[in-house]
Amino acid sequence: MDSVTEIFLKLLFLLSLRNRHTAVARNKYNCDDQLVSALPQSSFSSSSELSSSHSPGFAKLNRREGAGGWSPLVSNKYQWLQIDLGERTEITAVATQGGYGSSDWVTSYLLMFSDSGRNWKQYRQEESIWAFSGNTNADSVVYYKLQHSIKARFLRFVPLDWNVNGRIGMRIEVYGCTYRSEVVGFDGKSCLVYTFNQKLMSALKDVISLKFKTTQSDGILLHREGQNGDHITLELTKGKLSLLMNLGGTKTHPSNAQTNITLGSLLDDQHWHSVLIEHFNNQVNFTVDKHTHHFHAKGEFNYLDFDYELSFGGMPMPGKSGTLSHRNFHGCFENIYYNGVNIIDLARRHKSQIYFVGNMSFSCLEPQVVPITFLSSSSYLALPGITGQEEVFIIFQFRTWNKEGLLLASKPHQASGGFLLYLSNGKVKIRLHKPGKALSDITAGAGLNNGQWHSVSFSAKRNRISVVVDNNVTSPAHASIPLHIYSGDTFYFGAPGFMLLSGCPNSGNISECNTSFGGFQGCMRLISIGNKAVDMISVQQNLFGNFSDLQIDLCGIIDRCLPNYCEHGGECSQSWNSFYCNCDNTGYKGATCHYPIYEESCESYKHRGNTSGFYNIDSDGSGPLGAFLVYCNMTDTTWTIIQHNNTNLTRVKSANRENPHTVFFKYSASLDQLQATINHAEHCEQELSYHCKKSRLLDKPDGMPLSWWIGRTNETQTYWGGSLPAVQKCACGLEGSCIDSQHYCNCDADRDEWTNDTGFLSYKEHLPVTEIVITDTDRPNSEAAYKLGPLLCRGDRTFWNSASFNTETSYLHFPTFHGELSADVSFFFKTTASSGVFLENLGIQDFIRIELYSPSEVIFSFDVGNGPNEVTVQSLTSLNDNQWHYVKAERNIKEASLQIDQLPQRSHTAPPDGHIRLQLNSQLFVGGTASRQKGFLGCIRSLRLNGMALDLEERAKITPGVEPGCPGHCSSYGNLCHNGGKCKEKYSGFSCDCTFSAYVGPFCKKEISAYFGTGTSVTYNFQEYYTLAKNSSSHASSFYADMTLNREEITFAFRTTRTPSLLLYVSSFYKEYLSVILTRNAAPNNAFHMKNIPPTVISTFTAVFYYHVGSLQIRYKLDNHQDPDVFSINFKNMADGQLQHMKINREEEMLFVEVNQNERMKFILSSGTEFNAIKSLTLGKVLENSDVDEETMKANSQGFIGCLSSVQFNHIAPLKAALHHISSAPVIVKGRFTASNCGTLTGADSTSSETTHSFADHSGPIDEGEPLANAIRSDSAIIGGVIAVVIFILLCITAIAIRIYKKKGIYSKNEAKGSENEDSAESALKSELSMQNTANENQKEYFF
Repeated sequence: MDSVTEIFLKLLFLLSLRNRHTAVARNKYNCDDQLVSALPQSSFSSSSELSSSHSPGFAKLNRREGAGGWSPLVSNKYQWLQIDLGERTEITAVATQGGYGSSDWVTSYLLMFSDSGRNWKQYRQEESIWAFSGNTNADSVVYYKLQHSIKARFLRFVPLDWNVNGRIGMRIEVYGCTYRSEVVGFDGKSCLVYTFNQKLMSALKDVISLKFKTTQSDGILLHREGQNGDHITLELTKGKLSLLMNLGGTKTHPSNAQTNITLGSLLDDQHWHSVLIEHFNNQVNFTVDKHTHHFHAKGEFNYLDFDYELSFGGMPMPGKSGTLSHRNFHGCFENIYYNGVNIIDLARRHKSQIYFVGNMSFSCLEPQVVPITFLSSSSYLALPGITGQEEVFIIFQFRTWNKEGLLLASKPHQASGGFLLYLSNGKVKIRLHKPGKALSDITAGAGLNNGQWHSVSFSAKRNRISVVVDNNVTSPAHASIPLHIYSGDTFYFGAPGFMLLSGCPNSGNISECNTSFGGFQGCMRLISIGNKAVDMISVQQNLFGNFSDLQIDLCGIIDRCLPNYCEHGGECSQSWNSFYCNCDNTGYKGATCHYPIYEESCESYKHRGNTSGFYNIDSDGSGPLGAFLVYCNMTDTTWTIIQHNNTNLTRVKSANRENPHTVFFKYSASLDQLQATINHAEHCEQELSYHCKKSRLLDKPDGMPLSWWIGRTNETQTYWGGSLPAVQKCACGLEGSCIDSQHYCNCDADRDEWTNDTGFLSYKEHLPVTEIVITDTDRPNSEAAYKLGPLLCRGDRTFWNSASFNTETSYLHFPTFHGELSADVSFFFKTTASSGVFLENLGIQDFIRIELYSPSEVIFSFDVGNGPNEVTVQSLTSLNDNQWHYVKAERNIKEASLQIDQLPQRSHTAPPDGHIRLQLNSQLFVGGTASRQKGFLGCIRSLRLNGMALDLEERAKITPGVEPGCPGHCSSYGNLCHNGGKCKEKYSGFSCDCTFSAYVGPFCKKEISAYFGTGTSVTYNFQEYYTLAKNSSSHASSFYADMTLNREEITFAFRTTRTPSLLLYVSSFYKEYLSVILTRNAAPNNAFHMKNIPPTVISTFTAVFYYHVGSLQIRYKLDNHQDPDVFSINFKNMADGQLQHMKINREEEMLFVEVNQNERMKFILSSGTEFNAIKSLTLGKVLENSDVDEETMKANSQGFIGCLSSVQFNHIAPLKAALHHISSAPVIVKGRFTASNCGTLTGADSTSSETTHSFADHSGPIDEGEPLANAIRSDSAIIGGVIAVVIFILLCITAIAIRIYKKKGIYSKNEAKGSENEDSAESALKSELSMQNTANENQKEYFF
């Protein structure tokens, strides 16, 4: 179809809908006539009357006849006042008064309506509000404009509460206007067919509206079908409406083209329900009552191609479209309109376009069924039986959401047995009872708590019982029992647990009562006892039986899962009083699955102390976007890495403008998720490489592009990596460095040799790249290759966005917070003030407020119309300690909750039938209130409302008394800097300075390890360090100024199986030294002092002192005229190939040793307290001649073979200097020295190389060893496969050899290196591109 015509028709369609809605609104504008004042007294009725002068006919507003209003004989909750308006009328408002000049008035009431005076329905103001607030005195008028009008003939006022010092008294008025309608009744065997003027119609738009009422749960309401497979069917299935649509053209795969949408629930309640179906092209709006579903119908065409007939109430020729069933509709239709045509009016006037199948009537017959509602678990209905009859036969129907509940009970007659009929886990069960003995249960049915009507037939005769559920006579539950059941004098329906077989409650002997059953909550109808139907109206009038807490002549069941308040795909289930959300596998938590379980960004994960790795992030918090997987690279700045499906270097040939090469990139997140992440980031970039040989990007400068890319906005971009938008250049063009100065890109030189244009795209609004198009590779020798890296985003602007509030009268204001059904607020705060309001938003009556009420108490208060509520969290420690504290408050229709930091969450449950919508209209005040009282002094950061971050800094820039930003992050986050790292303040956050730590990483937690080969030596010279230090003002300079030490703090970890070994050696210019060695055998040590050693450790020493082959010795020689002090660690084998952690601290003569963060020892030196003129520290083999003892010399002859990790000597980290600062630090390395991660591997993995999670081709800043190289797509797959097989065999042989080697208990001296093999095609192409092959750097090796 022509696009202009389509747009024009769509506008006409929308205009017609607008005109129709305007007309409806205009008709309703004057619908406020007084309806009661002119009615005769005969139109009024009531449950009872106090006297003839208090009769219901005197209940007209502002009238004083009689006693001045209606009052019942007894004031209780079973009284009612009823009005007959004579015909169906539209009711738009009600008003009430109390009895004239009296103390009688109603303070709350229910409003019910009916078409027939039977089967009443309660009016609901909101989704769950039933009660109207009434009067506070006798004469004031309380007027209510109904949120949605009522169409009914009968209206009933049911008082709930009244003046405690008076009785029920009412005068009323009802407002509205005449309601005109056309109705037609169907008997389940008929249908109405509307034929069009032409044989075939192509419907660009259709509007179908109707109302229906029925007691049947199934039936076809509407059907229309075309010749090409088009069809539309509206069908009632189990009380729900299903709209089945197919737009045709899919006869071969019809199941893929069908759209089936289900709306509504409990629609078989014999009350009117409205349906509206609107479609334009394949866009469909489906509305049932107030709930609308918008969707696109499936199919190949964008219009419906139908036959000339449209049927209502059934299908005249069933079976053509494969609909769900062929059961015709049994009930009534009202006001059927098709594109403005009144179908029922045409039928009434016997127009030729209408014909009937079966019998129909233009009236609506009302079934005289009287349902009852069991409101609570204590509700019951007691009906008399005929005592002593041999046969018991009871039939009834019920509907409920509860899995459990007692349906029917009978007390035993004399010595006979009694029975209980009850629901258990959605099944009907019978429990038989004989005095002094309980018999086994009998079960029938399943899933009976689905809200549908279910029939139960129970019979017992002598010793034979039977129960049939839903008339399923093929599988009844029956049994022969060893007792006779006779009819008792009373049958209890819905009886609670206290009202069972022993005669409760009349006997009053509660101790004999079985309390294992709860009462039934739900509806019942069509009760018959002994084939005689029970007249429930007589029960209501207290003429027959008795009851408690029942509603008679209505079924008050509601579907609490419609609408579904479980968010983010949570599954809704319900009971009679409430609903529940199953949030499993949604990524959200809480009563309504509202709050995310994942953090909003990598920045949030980082500041919870997490290290680099894969994480799920939820960029919009509790918003509609779900979580997705990213890689978080926790460097000094946090990088978020989002991968796509094609990171390989891909070659392109034979592409031209007519046959371009187009590649699409699919990311691990949707475009909406990507946009949210990009918007929050401080900076984003993506590397794009274009390698070319006689393949141009631009035909000529400022000419038509030959290749381009498309980003998130779906716009064509012609600038390339490293360039700027709209300049149509590459990076070299901006820098003036292109290989041909006449062109703006290297590739545009069009040379017959490989070159490239590579760089980062960093304009956030265009990222990520979603498509690349290449058109210039079809000439001789023309070829190209492209490579797109992952999307890299740095930081999170919202996480550190903060404002400082400097005066109590200052605040920031934002637009009104809209969180009607679900609202969550989260933020960080820090303050020294004792109280203050964090935020506040007001409505006419509703409000929401979060405040620091006292130094240790935060209160979340709100009102949604049910009165003010508070949720309070008290902390055992002060919250005004000038450190960051986290606040999370959530309010939904089920509960409100508040959490502070990691304290237990506090919650407040909402009333089941109260107001649920939070309606605010003022501005949102942050840091204060509209009254400028109780303002907050301090900082607020990272404020989010329903997942949306507020820009506090931008608003603070223009607000007096408030400043953007907030210093002092180290007071809260400094504890994240480990291993001697120092916290440094930044405007947005903080960083950890690892200069004087043996570790690296964002939090100084990444260990630095190295593998030492045979003869390897790492020497750190202190003399050069002093020279540098004395010229600085550092702490270290003053500490080492005289080169004499009274204390040392030494930490390191090692792993080896070799003994003897020299781990660490510190020398002095005065021949003093410290050595830490591993010896082959333990030796007695006179200097070993066991003071403060646990008894278990001492016993261990005694038992194994001479047997460990890996004894660790610490040898201190602080006096060159004495032998060294020797301290041995003998309680375990320290050369067992496991990682050993050592901490050695000396304070003058006291030496403290800690092994593996567990065993602690204390020793006393005898050779001195000062370590004079220290010269150097050596790890591994000491290469210079030294005057040392024999054991140290023996250990040095072997050196050290194995792993050393995280070595620190006071503020010196020699291993870190050797690996990271070899060019600037005073360190000398000799031999084979390999960077490794052996300090983190377990013993079983000690011979394995480092393995890290990573994304391919991460071109941004990388934490330790993340990238994982990818092979290029190639045309040489066979060669690559052969190479892969060879590599696999070699790896298998290597693995077997390593395994054998490990079984011998020998620690491997070589760690596995990263493979340097690449796919042969990638190697060939990269060689052709003159690109250097680079191995994966899981290890770095240094040879000196």
